[in-house]
Amino acid sequence: MLHGYKIIDADSHVIEPPQIWAKYLAPEFKYFAPSADMKIQGEDIANKISPQMRDAGNQQMREAHPQAYFHRYNPESHLQAMVQMGVDIAFIYPTYGQWLFAIDSMPAEVMGAFTHAYNTWLYEEFCSYAPDRLKGVGAINLHAPEQMVSELHRIADFGWKSVFLRPNPVKGRLLSDPAYEQFWTNCEELDIAVGIHEGTHSRLPTTGADRFNTRFALHACSHPMEQMMALLALIEGGVLERHPQLRVGFLESGCGWLPYWLWRMDEEYKNLHWEVRNHVRIPPSEYFRRQCFASVDPSEPYFSQIIEYIGSDNLIFGSDYPQINHKPNIMQTLVDLEAQLSQETLQKIVWDNPRRFYGLA
Repeated sequence: MLHGYKIIDADSHVIEPPQIWAKYLAPEFKYFAPSADMKIQGEDIANKISPQMRDAGNQQMREAHPQAYFHRYNPESHLQAMVQMGVDIAFIYPTYGQWLFAIDSMPAEVMGAFTHAYNTWLYEEFCSYAPDRLKGVGAINLHAPEQMVSELHRIADFGWKSVFLRPNPVKGRLLSDPAYEQFWTNCEELDIAVGIHEGTHSRLPTTGADRFNTRFALHACSHPMEQMMALLALIEGGVLERHPQLRVGFLESGCGWLPYWLWRMDEEYKNLHWEVRNHVRIPPSEYFRRQCFASVDPSEPYFSQIIEYIGSDNLIFGSDYPQINHKPNIMQTLVDLEAQLSQETLQKIVWDNPRRFYGLA
C-alpha cells in the first residue's frame, strides 16, 4: 500500500535463472537448454542486441536494484522490492522467456517443452514463495495451436488467472488465425485473462526490425506498433465479436497510442464496415471499451486528455520491475498524479481495473 492506495502491479517481471531450463525441460529436449549466456546450440536467442546494449542494461539494473541483483532476483528480493514500491500484488511475466518463446524457426515441440518448463518452475519455485502476492502469468506455445488448450487447463489448475501472448505473427499466423479459435473459447470459458506483451529484439517478425538496428529505434517501434496491430487483428478477425467475455490487456506500451488508433479504426469502419460486417458488428472502439485494457505510463503527456477520450475504466498500471525500463520511483510518480486525475480515477488504475482484468475475487 502506498499513501492509502492498495496497488496491483499488472506487469512485473521475473529474471529466470539459467539453470531452470536444464532442470525442468523434459529429458528428450535437454539438448536445447540455453547456456548461461542464453544461447541455444551457439545461437543467441535475441536479435539485433549489441554487447554494449547488454552491458548497459545489466549495469542499469544492477545500479537500480543492487540487493535484487545480488540475490539473483529471487522471490524474496522481489517481495522486498514490492514493499519498497508499495505494491500489494504483482503479476509476473518472463524476461528471457520473451525472447526464448519467440524464436520463429524453433520446432513447435521444442517450444512446447520450453513453455511447459517455464510454467512449472514459475509455479513450483517462484510464485509458491508467496502465492497470495506473487501471481503467475502462464506462457502459451503459439507455435503449436493443438497444444495451447491443454497447457491452458494446466495453468488454470495452478489457480492462475492469466496467460500472456506475443502480439507478433508466429509461424505466419496472426492472433486471429482460425487455428487459435479453441484457445480463445477456452480462455473465455475458464475466465482466463490474456496479457499481450511485446519484447524488443525477438526472432519473430517485428515492426521496424526490417529497417532499424539500434534499440533506440527498435524499442520505439515494437511495443506500441505491434500492440496496435494485435488489437486490430483481434477486432478485424472477429475474435472479440465471437468472445464477448474475453478480457485482453495490452501491456508495456503506454496508452497514448489508443486515442489515435481507436479513432482511426472507427473512421475506417464508417467507410468500410460492409467489408467486415460478418465479424465486426460494432465500431472498433466499442470492442476495446467492452473488454480490453491498456497499461499506462505516468510520464505520458496529455494523460488527463487521454482519459477524457477513452475513459478510465480500461486503464491499468505495470511497473516493469526490474527491467531496464523500470524506474525505482515509478509508483510514487503515479500516485503524485492524484491531484491531476482525482482519487477515484487513480484508485481505478492501481486497483479496481487490474483486479477486474485479472479476475481477482
